[in-house]
Amino acid sequence: MKKITIAIDGFSSTGKSTLAKQLAKKLQYIYVDTGAMYRAVTLFAMRAGLVEAGNVDEDTLEQKLGDVELKFVFNSELGFAEMYLNGENVEKEIRTMPVSKNVSQVAVLEAVRKKLVALQQAMGVDKGIVMDGRDIGTVVFPDAELKIFMTASPEKRAVRRYKELLDRGENVVYEDILENVQKRDYIDSNREISPLRKADDAIEFDNSDLGLEDQFQRIYEHSLRVIEKKV
Repeated sequence: MKKITIAIDGFSSTGKSTLAKQLAKKLQYIYVDTGAMYRAVTLFAMRAGLVEAGNVDEDTLEQKLGDVELKFVFNSELGFAEMYLNGENVEKEIRTMPVSKNVSQVAVLEAVRKKLVALQQAMGVDKGIVMDGRDIGTVVFPDAELKIFMTASPEKRAVRRYKELLDRGENVVYEDILENVQKRDYIDSNREISPLRKADDAIEFDNSDLGLEDQFQRIYEHSLRVIEKKV
């Protein structure tokens, strides 16, 4: 059966990564979490002292991007690939609130996006890939055979993120999470370079009140129909 490219875009904490992982596993496709890539660059910038009070030293970070090596390494026990930054597994650290608070400010930078988009496009040359992020269907793979746009109310997404961080043992406040979600929405949607938007040919899924299993089944079945048309 011919393989296709599946692009999943949408707002933060809409379950893009969860859906993409499930879909890739079911279809036996490669899964790429582009958000992890931007988070890893953000972590690099923070460690280098290039992010302070939400402000990024753009010029220095651009100069140091050549020192950033990103790699996904498959973890057979977890069933998915984890993010490695310069040979170090940073999967857990990039999911913390400090990184979440700064990732949009780093991801908006032209030099960062140019570097990561090139890496992402190289990963999808042979198709058979499920990639999620903010600009996959509009910039990275504008010709993807299947484009999905995920959305949900900020409040529902904040609750999901809050529970996720609590389960990881982090000391967080719901109101802080909601503020972060709303701030990221604004920055992602209003940046000049590759703003978050629904591609004209993307299918929109609002999962504010939709269960994960029901959502997955609907999208999986639709994916099969798209794949069959390409045979």
